Amino acid sequence: MTAEIETKTSEVPARNAGTIAVPKLDQQLCFALYSASGLMTKVYRPLLAPLGLTYPQYLVMLALWERAPSIVGDLGEALGLDSATLTPLLKRMEAGGLVTRRRDPADERRVLVEPTAKGEALRGAMKDVTSALACSVPLKPGEVKALHATLTQLVAGLRDATADDRSTDVDVAVSDKGP
Repeated sequence: MTAEIETKTSEVPARNAGTIAVPKLDQQLCFALYSASGLMTKVYRPLLAPLGLTYPQYLVMLALWERAPSIVGDLGEALGLDSATLTPLLKRMEAGGLVTRRRDPADERRVLVEPTAKGEALRGAMKDVTSALACSVPLKPGEVKALHATLTQLVAGLRDATADDRSTDVDVAVSDKGP
C-alpha cells in the first residue's frame, strides 16, 4: 500500500502537490524592475548611438559631470558597479577619448577619472537625449517624479539590506493589498 501511495504522489504535478504558492511572473516586483530596466536601456540605445555612447558609458559620464575628478572606487559606488566591471568600461572610454585615468598624486593606490574635452562636449547633447526620452516614457511628469522617488527609496533600502547582510530569499509580489 505504501508503494501505491508513493506512486500516486509522484504522479501529481508539482503545482497541485501542496507546494507553497509562488506569485505569477507578472506579479513579481523583481520581474517588473528587470523588464523596465531592460526596456529603458533599449530606448536609450538609439538616442546614445549617434554620440558614440553605450548606456553604461552614459551613466559614467553623468556621474563624472557631477563630480570630477572622481576616484574609481567612488565612481563604482555611485553607479553600483564593482571595479571588475567598471575598470574595463573606463579603459574603453579612455581609448575612445572620453575620459582620462591617472594615479592620485596624494595616494598612488587610487585612480582618478575625469572627462576629456571630448567627454565634456557630450554634455550639451544630453539635452536632446533627455527630451527624446521624455517623449518615449508613457508617464506624466508628476508620475515620473513619484516613481523616481519610490525607486530611490527602494534602492536605498536594498543597499542597506545588502550592506548589513540582512537580505532574504523572499521576493516581493505585487497584489491589490500592496507589495
